[in-house]
Amino acid sequence: MSDAHRGVHHVTVASDDEGMRLDRWFRRRFPHIGHGKLARLLRTGQIRLDGRRCKPGDRLAPGQTLRLPPLPQQDHDAPAAPRPGWRPSPGELAALAERVLHLDDAVLALDKPTGLAVQGGTATARHLDAMLDGLRFGGERPRLVHRLDRDTSGVLLLARTAPAARALQRSFRERRADKLYWALAAGVPRAREGRIALALAKRGGAGGERVEAVPEGGQRAETGWRLLDSAGRLVCWLQLQPLTGRSHQLRVHLAAIGHPILGDGKYGGKAAFPPGATLARRLHLHARHIRLPHPAGGVLEVAAPLPGELTASWEAFGFAVAGPP
Repeated sequence: MSDAHRGVHHVTVASDDEGMRLDRWFRRRFPHIGHGKLARLLRTGQIRLDGRRCKPGDRLAPGQTLRLPPLPQQDHDAPAAPRPGWRPSPGELAALAERVLHLDDAVLALDKPTGLAVQGGTATARHLDAMLDGLRFGGERPRLVHRLDRDTSGVLLLARTAPAARALQRSFRERRADKLYWALAAGVPRAREGRIALALAKRGGAGGERVEAVPEGGQRAETGWRLLDSAGRLVCWLQLQPLTGRSHQLRVHLAAIGHPILGDGKYGGKAAFPPGATLARRLHLHARHIRLPHPAGGVLEVAAPLPGELTASWEAFGFAVAGPP
């Protein structure tokens, strides 16, 4: 009987989880599974890392694959665990395949839609990682090499082979990937460009995990920005360049300097919804362009057009969105 029929599912380690201990990664995603239960699953080989037995203290590397068995349901008072049995429909896989921006023997670039999580987690059953078999195109199952937030659309790279995954992960790790995002933000900065250097830390709470800018004790985070256009003093169009790769970095950094991304109620509050503006009901953040060394040599450069609902928002403020990034 195959793993799929036994309820086993596979999760690809993302670049943001590089160096994390396996037991800590497991606790974050499956908090209802106790230490003893996890130890038994590891001891009996039911959890495997790249096909081999593993230990609680093993450090994770991007692109590795974790094999996870069916897990017991948690208590009713705890958050719901991912449903390993979820499978995308043929229609969903076909729609995803139509979003491919670039395909060669080593790399696949996808125009990820907003609302689709890259990986599963607590209360997240539907996610891209469970759909990767639909993007084989006659080759291996693609491997995730970086992530986008669930609510962010745009360019997402996948590796089609293990060597390509290692090469791409090395480029991200060594900051050789040049990533550009477009955002609509509240207000207008006084300068035309600048850099935000604010350390970030994750905090738990009743509303779920949040990321905060902190004066000390957090992870180093830097974002470059450039003003592309403005609509009076109400809204601006920014080009953002993350110089580090922290969770929610762009959203938290812009909120911290008083220019939250439109539609970002979590970090921007009321300021993220300008009065009188009719906007798409989503985060106005789009991974527009990426440029990095291609695993086979040369340079890979991919751009994702603004989706229709964001184009409508851009045009509502008089911004012309045609042309290169």
